[in-house]
Amino acid sequence: MRLFILGFGYSARHFVRRFGGAFSHIAGTVRDPAKRDDLAGIEVHPFSGSRPARETAERICDADVLLVSVPPGSGGDPAIAAFADVLAAGRQRKIIYLSTIGVYGDHAGSWVDESTPPQAALDRTRMRLAAEQAWTDMGRGDVAILRLAGIYGPGRNALVTLRTGTARRVIKPGQVFNRIHTDDIASAIMAAVHHQGSGTWNVCDDEPAPPQDVIAYAAELMGVAPPPEEAFGTAEMSAMARSFYASSARVSNAKLKRELGVTLAHPTYRHGLDALWRAGEGR
Repeated sequence: MRLFILGFGYSARHFVRRFGGAFSHIAGTVRDPAKRDDLAGIEVHPFSGSRPARETAERICDADVLLVSVPPGSGGDPAIAAFADVLAAGRQRKIIYLSTIGVYGDHAGSWVDESTPPQAALDRTRMRLAAEQAWTDMGRGDVAILRLAGIYGPGRNALVTLRTGTARRVIKPGQVFNRIHTDDIASAIMAAVHHQGSGTWNVCDDEPAPPQDVIAYAAELMGVAPPPEEAFGTAEMSAMARSFYASSARVSNAKLKRELGVTLAHPTYRHGLDALWRAGEGR
């Protein structure tokens, strides 16, 4: 299989580190190849939303699997705009689009699943829904939409933020967030590669939890005092950070397990943080 990745972001890099050996050729796009020395051995192509180079279009045409992790912008999905003609003219391939559970909107902490109608209230989540539909239309019946929860893993977790002094415990009663470790994102992507036909799956762990609980558990592992509690109503936060607290839902992963056969390596944030601590994170 030949893999092309639109947007070598955090999750895509982790997927290649775990499952790159399953592909005969791997190529993908980055904004500036000169700044990406972490992609040795992978064929990289520059792409920042403008008209793509001929070589990039050719590699996409040759790909058996297209993994899309480029987020939409104010003008829509830049990858769709740039590569629609290439994809329409090319052969059938598997398309995997990394989306977000943010499209479900606020459900006051109640459970939701893939049958729950999205109620995206923010511009960024409305654009995600539009991108999901555009890629589904583009894929000719073989598109996997993976709606990711809050991503954590090596270098990006509560242990690191505690060590760097940037962790906060902002308390909003009733607020829960959903999370997913990069190991489990990689497993979900690989399962989607082998799944025949289109579908949408939530990629999250088993235990939605208040954000302050995650920080407190990480502090316990490190043997340090957690940061003081801050009331959400009076906490100083950016508009972007505050917007994440506007939605609270418990997202089910039952369909991911049932249809794609994914077994989570880190079914709760405690499992994930335990593994990261053993690996030396936060030290």
